[in-house]
Amino acid sequence: MGILSRFRDIMKMNINALMDKASDPEKTIDDYMQNLNSDLGKVKAETASVLADEKRAKRALDECRTEIKKLQHYASKSVEAGNEEEARKFLERKGLQAEKLESLQTSYDLASANAVHMKQMQEKLVSDIGQLELRRAELKGKLAIAKAQQTLNSMGDHDSVFEALEEKVNRAYDEAMAIAELRTGTKDDLDALFAQYEKSTNPEDELAAIKKKINPKES
Repeated sequence: MGILSRFRDIMKMNINALMDKASDPEKTIDDYMQNLNSDLGKVKAETASVLADEKRAKRALDECRTEIKKLQHYASKSVEAGNEEEARKFLERKGLQAEKLESLQTSYDLASANAVHMKQMQEKLVSDIGQLELRRAELKGKLAIAKAQQTLNSMGDHDSVFEALEEKVNRAYDEAMAIAELRTGTKDDLDALFAQYEKSTNPEDELAAIKKKINPKES
């Protein structure tokens, strides 16, 4: 099942709790960042396939429901015409379709749940990556302060040291914000992919297209 098999592990991961227990925060951030980006890449790669499965299952389910209604209608018309034997045949076929409907409903429910899980994982991974970026920015700021303090203790020019400190802290913040914007772009790309597969075809548009193809002179 690919990345879907890791749904529970991804959803229950608590980045802040893991970071609070880390003995080497900098290395821990790098390791988690690499893993999260890898998982996000897999989600993006598998999303189209999962959404296509959902759409295919929904179409099969709708077609079966339509067939059941049609057979019921034919059976009623046969009874009205006094042909009970023919009505019985339609009802038998309807019964077979009803059995098929149950299986198709189960398949669609599973495909739909998988699509929801993919979107939930996407949102969770983007959120976790954002939290790590903030923790990295905080860590860089603390390291910059510590280094500046060491320099301050060994030098007499306090003004130049504080200027260097301010520059390092600002740089760390700017880097974090820039990366956060990139992460937002990744989420938007996946949201667009979900929206694309959630679109439904308008029957009126399809009918107009068929008429235009058959009678091009009328268009």
